[in-house]
Amino acid sequence: MPIPLQSGEVTRPTFWQISHVGEIVFYYLAAVAIAVFLYGVYERFGRYRRGTDDWFERLDDLPGRVLSAARIVVSNQKQFDRDLYGGLMHAFIFWGFLTLLIGTTILGIDMDIARQVGMGFFEGDFYLAYSLVMDAMGLLFVVGVGMAIYRRYWIRNERLWGKHTSAEDDLFIWTLFLLGVGGYVTEGLRILGTGTVNAGGAVEYRAFEAVSFVGWFVADVLQVAGVTPGLAQGIYWWAWWSHALLALAFVAAVPYAKPFHMISSFANVVTRDEKAGKRLPGVPADLDAETGAESIDSFSWKELLDQDACTKCGRCSSVCPAKASDRPLDPRDVILDLKAYREDLDAGRTDEVDIVADGGTSVVDAETMESCMACMACMDACPVEIEHLKSFTRLNRHLTDTGEVDSNVQDTFQNLMRQGNTFGDPQGDRANWADDLAFDVEDAREERVEYLWYVGDYPSFDDRNKRVARSLATLFEEAGVSFGILFEDEQYDGNDIRRIGEEFLYVELAGHMVESFQDCEFDKIVCTDPHSYNTFKNEYPEVDFDEFADDPMLEFDVESGWNADGSVPVLHWTQVVEELVTEARLDLRGNELDYTVTYHDPCHLGRYNDEYEAPRELIEATGCDLHEMPRNRADSFCCGGGGGGLWMDFDEEPKPSEERLREALEDTAAGGAVEKFVVACPMCMTMYEDGRKTGGFEDDIEVVDVAELLVEAVGARDRAGLAAD
Repeated sequence: MPIPLQSGEVTRPTFWQISHVGEIVFYYLAAVAIAVFLYGVYERFGRYRRGTDDWFERLDDLPGRVLSAARIVVSNQKQFDRDLYGGLMHAFIFWGFLTLLIGTTILGIDMDIARQVGMGFFEGDFYLAYSLVMDAMGLLFVVGVGMAIYRRYWIRNERLWGKHTSAEDDLFIWTLFLLGVGGYVTEGLRILGTGTVNAGGAVEYRAFEAVSFVGWFVADVLQVAGVTPGLAQGIYWWAWWSHALLALAFVAAVPYAKPFHMISSFANVVTRDEKAGKRLPGVPADLDAETGAESIDSFSWKELLDQDACTKCGRCSSVCPAKASDRPLDPRDVILDLKAYREDLDAGRTDEVDIVADGGTSVVDAETMESCMACMACMDACPVEIEHLKSFTRLNRHLTDTGEVDSNVQDTFQNLMRQGNTFGDPQGDRANWADDLAFDVEDAREERVEYLWYVGDYPSFDDRNKRVARSLATLFEEAGVSFGILFEDEQYDGNDIRRIGEEFLYVELAGHMVESFQDCEFDKIVCTDPHSYNTFKNEYPEVDFDEFADDPMLEFDVESGWNADGSVPVLHWTQVVEELVTEARLDLRGNELDYTVTYHDPCHLGRYNDEYEAPRELIEATGCDLHEMPRNRADSFCCGGGGGGLWMDFDEEPKPSEERLREALEDTAAGGAVEKFVVACPMCMTMYEDGRKTGGFEDDIEVVDVAELLVEAVGARDRAGLAAD
C-alpha cells in the first residue's frame, strides 16, 4: 500500500516526460487533425447541397430548434424509450465522452492561453475538482463502452447485427474502449512515476492525487504487477504518445466514418419535422416535376442527412411489423442501402442504377417498399429522428410514376378513378348501411349540423364495418347530437393511396372532399376511421389547392384554401363520444358489461396523433375489465393493413394480425380469459377478422369495435339494427 507524499504543488505536469520537440510535434499533429476534421465536416455538409429543397421549413426559429434538440440529446430520452439498458449505456458514453472533451478543452485553454499571460488556473482546488470530475465521468464512459461491448459481442443482441454491420463498427467501439482505458493507464503511470521510494522501500504518492481515484487504483495495480516508479517513467512516454496519437486519429476520422453520427444525429434532431409521417411532402402542380427517386440527387437534403444520421442501432428494425412477419423490408437497410449507394457512386465504386424497381440491379426492390405498412413504428423508435416515411414515400411515388405497382393496388386506383371509393361500388349505395337504423340520418348538404360525419369507405361498403357505422350513428342519436353525412358526395379520403405513392389522385380526391365540405354548414368534422382523421387534420391543410386549380386533370376548382384559418376542428369519433359520456349526454349507467377485453391502439390514432386515452376511457365506462397487451399505446403492433397492405397479398408467417391476436390471448395478464379484442379502426377490424380465420382464433376471441360495446352498454342494439346479430 503506498504511503501518501505530502509535499509538492497541487497540480500535475502537462507534458511530463515529453520533450520540447515532442510538444511541437504534438501541436503540429493536433493542428493537422483539426484541419482534417474541419475539412471533412465541411465536405460532408457540402454534399447536402446536392439534395433537392425540402418541402417543409426546417431552419425557422433556429435558436429554439437548437435548444430543443439539446434537451433531447442531453437527456438521452429517445435512447431510454423501450430500452433501459441501452439508455443507461448511451447516457454513460455520451456524458463521459462530453465531459472528457470539455475537460481536454479546459486544459488546452490553461496551457495555451491562460499560462501564456500569467493567469494559469490548473492548480489548487480547481485542479482537485477537475481531477475528481474527470476520473468519475471517465469511469462512466468506460463502463458505458463496456456495456456496449458486452451487448454486442457477449450476448450478441440481434438488432445490432445486420446487412450493414462492418469492421467499421468494431473499430469504432474498440477505439472508444482504448481511449478510455488508455487514459487511465497513462494517468496511473504518471501517479506511480511521480511517486518516490522511501528508505523502507515503500512507494509514496502525492496525497492530493487521491482525488484521481481511478488513476490511483491503476497505479496500485501496476505496482502490484511489479512496475517501479523508474519503470513507470520509462513506459510513460510510450503510453502518452499511443494515447495522444489514437485520440488525434479519432478526431481526424470523425467526418469520414461512423463517429460522424455524433454531429449528423444532432443536426438531424435540430432539423426534424414535428409532424413527420403524419403529414407527407406534397408535389408541385407541374406534372413534369420530379417527385420520385429517379436518381440519388432526387432526395432532399434532409433525406440525405437522415442517411448519414443512422447509427445502425436497429431499433427501427426491431419494431417493424413487416420485418417481424418476414416481409422483405428492414427500414434500417433501406436507409443504409441508399447511403451506401450514394457513397459508392461518389467514390466511383459503382455505376448508376435504378434507385427502386421491380427486380434487376436496383438499390431498393419494389417488393420491399410494398411491404411497408406506414405504421410509423420505425420513426417512433428512432433515437435520431430519421423520417423513414418521407424517403419511403419518395420511393413509392417513383414506383407509381413508372407503373410498377401491385396489381391489386392498380385495381384500387381504378375503382377510385371510376367510382370515388376503393370498393368500386356505385356511389349511390354509399349510405345504404343506414337502411336498418330505427331513425333517419340527416343530409349535411341540406341541413346545418354540429358534426359533419365522414363515414369512410369500409363502414359504408364492408358488411362487417357497416355494423360499426350503425352503432356509431345510434350513439350520436341517443346522445341527441346534431350530425349529418354527405351521402354519395362522400369520396375516399386518400390517406393510404398517398402513402403508396399516388399523390395526384390523392390531391384530386382531397379537392373533391374540400369542395363538399365547403358546400355544407357545420361546426366540426368527425371521422370513423383514424386514417381519415389523420389526413383531414394534418395533410389537407398542407395542400395548396389553388396551385392545381387550372390543371385539366383535376376536376375541382377551390377558390379558398382548406381550413386555412384552422377554424374547423377535426376529431376522431372516440374523442367526441368520450366528451358526450363525460357530459352525461350518453348514459351508460345500469347497463354495465362484464366482458374481459383488451384494446388495440390503431397506428393512425395513437402513434400518428397521440390519442390513447379516449378509447380506453370509453371501454372502461362500459364496465368491461380492460387488460393491456405488452405492446400498447406508442408501442402498439400494426394490424398489417396500413400503407396499402389491406389491398395486397403477402407470403408472410405469421401475419401481423395473427401475431397480435396471439399476443392478446397469451401475453396479457388475463391470458386466455380475454373474450373480446377491441378496435377503434375499420381497417383494423377487417385485418383482425381475417386474422381470426387464418390464425385459427375464431373460437378463442371476438373482434369488436368500441362503438359496438357502447351501443350494447346503452341498450340500443335494436335501434342500431344489430338485435339479430
